[in-house]
Amino acid sequence: MQKKICVIGGGRWGQNHIRTLSQMDNLAGIVESNKKRLNELLLQYPVQGLTDLDDAIRQGFDGYILATPADTHYPIGKQLLNKGLNVLIEKPMALSKEHSMELVEIAERTKARLMVGHLLLFHPAIRKIKETIDSGRIGKLYYIYSTRLNLGTVRTEEDVFWSFAPHDVSVLDYLIGHSATNIEAKGSRFLQDKINDITMAQFTYPGNVNAHIFVSWLHPFKEQRLVVAGSKGMISFDDTSKDKNILYYNKHIDWVDGKPVKVERPDEIIAYDKGMPLYEELKYFIENLDKTIEISDGKAGHRVVEVLQTVQKLIDKDD
Repeated sequence: MQKKICVIGGGRWGQNHIRTLSQMDNLAGIVESNKKRLNELLLQYPVQGLTDLDDAIRQGFDGYILATPADTHYPIGKQLLNKGLNVLIEKPMALSKEHSMELVEIAERTKARLMVGHLLLFHPAIRKIKETIDSGRIGKLYYIYSTRLNLGTVRTEEDVFWSFAPHDVSVLDYLIGHSATNIEAKGSRFLQDKINDITMAQFTYPGNVNAHIFVSWLHPFKEQRLVVAGSKGMISFDDTSKDKNILYYNKHIDWVDGKPVKVERPDEIIAYDKGMPLYEELKYFIENLDKTIEISDGKAGHRVVEVLQTVQKLIDKDD
């Protein structure tokens, strides 16, 4: 039987869930408190429309997508999970590690499926990069850096690291296969007194693997770039590029008679199937409603919130 999914929140990102689920023939309901916005959506997607969360809970949909503002994730998620309902909560799953862990514990108690919307874990390019790292093609992993830069969208309820970096934190842990053992961070505020507009965070992982994340919504152009460097080669991927190619740089440093020597060979494009990450994420969620969520589960979402909170404390300490 086709699973019936309800999307809570008809805003910018909620619309993407609604459209994709409709294409998959799994969209069964939309919850949106703004009646005008709800009616606009229902004209395009003729499914059950609701303005009240309690009414949506009583409908008992097979799964719920929580795509409301971040500060509502914890109270709404808690309400759904306490009823034993399956939920995919958009990132970040909560605004404190205490709240994110509570959501995990509720899901375990009620046997509800809990997943967090770390979309890039379902990006075909990220998965191909992981496969390339694990194959040993780049040799020993040295470092990774991730940039997520743009002019806007400026938030007033959360700073740029909470808004932009959850994707990058989840990707670093996924590619490296471990959580960071040490974190350092700096942030800058220009537009608002208590909201960081730019953040640079440095991570140390087991095996002397290093990484950094640079995020900003005060940047002249859009860039979402990932660079991976190893002892035998390097990889670059820019998700904002037109072709979205994974580039393999066949270059490294050798040691000859105790001296470092640069070795360069022709670069390559690593082929991969360029599917839609949101489709893959929702497909996984739906397929595992009667099984176990293993990718981007609640515990993984909680670890990301821990990192976000740690970075926030490090930045606040320097104020």
